[in-house]
Amino acid sequence: MGRIVVTEFVSLDGVVEDPGGSEDFKYGGWSFEFDRGAEGDEFKLEETRKSQALLLGRRTYEGFAEAWPSREGEFADLFNSIPKYVVSSTLQAPEWTNSRVLEGDLVEEVSKLRHGPDGDVVVHGSVQLAQALIEHDLVDELRLMVFPVVLGTGKRLFGDPGEKKTLMLADSKVVGDGVLILTYRQRD
Repeated sequence: MGRIVVTEFVSLDGVVEDPGGSEDFKYGGWSFEFDRGAEGDEFKLEETRKSQALLLGRRTYEGFAEAWPSREGEFADLFNSIPKYVVSSTLQAPEWTNSRVLEGDLVEEVSKLRHGPDGDVVVHGSVQLAQALIEHDLVDELRLMVFPVVLGTGKRLFGDPGEKKTLMLADSKVVGDGVLILTYRQRD
C-alpha cells in the first residue's frame, strides 16, 4: 500500500506561497535567504529517492515542468523520470515525461493511488491540493521544512480544514541556518 506524503517549505507564520521565487509574490524566493545546510539538502534528496510518484496540482506541475527538464544531477534525474500525477480540470495533455492527469473525483483517484504499489506518493507545494487532501484525511505523512521568517502575508497551508486534525510528531531536527524539519503522521 502506498502513502500520501505532503512536503512543504513553510514560514513561521504558515505561509507556503512561492518559496522558490518563480511566482509573482511580494516575498518570492524567501526560502533561498537561508542555508538549509548539507543535512537539509540530503533530507530533500533522500525524500526524492524514496518517492514512487509525485502528486501535483496544475500550477505546481506547470512550474516544475518548465524548470526541471533542463536541470542536471541526481535530484533532477529522479524528478524527471518518476511518474507524475496531476490534479487538474483544465490541463489536457501534460508534456513532462511520465505525466498523467487524474480525472474524476479527487478522493477516489487519490484513494486508488494509496492502494497501489508500496511507496511514497509525494505532494510538493500544490497548496490547494494539499489542503483538500488534509481535509479528507488522505495525508499519511506531513513534512514541513520551517524557515525562520515571518512573512505576514501569502497563501497558508492550513486554511479551513473543516474539522480539527490531531497529528503525531514522528521526527524533528534543526538543519542549516535554523531551519526546522518536522515530520508528522496521523494519529492511529
